Amino acid sequence: MEQEKTHLFFEEKNIPPKEHNNKQLVSKGFLNEVTIQDFPLRGKFIYLHIKRRRWTDKQSQEIIQHNWNIVAQGTRMTQEFATFLKEINRY
Repeated sequence: MEQEKTHLFFEEKNIPPKEHNNKQLVSKGFLNEVTIQDFPLRGKFIYLHIKRRRWTDKQSQEIIQHNWNIVAQGTRMTQEFATFLKEINRY
């Protein structure tokens, strides 16, 4: 019998990184989706599908994105990623 699977999909909000507030940024969609297989929950496999945004600086044409390391060495997730997941429930 195949175990049940749960897929959770997350899209980053269109809120550019604070350190780039002084730039004119244009949303350019998303980076490639990242899928993380999390620990099983009550016998189900859990898959997190994460779509991160990217922006282009109008003046320099630089591609801007939040600097996330989704899984930091020695931890399950970074503080930034945990904060991101908490923010989803507020909206």
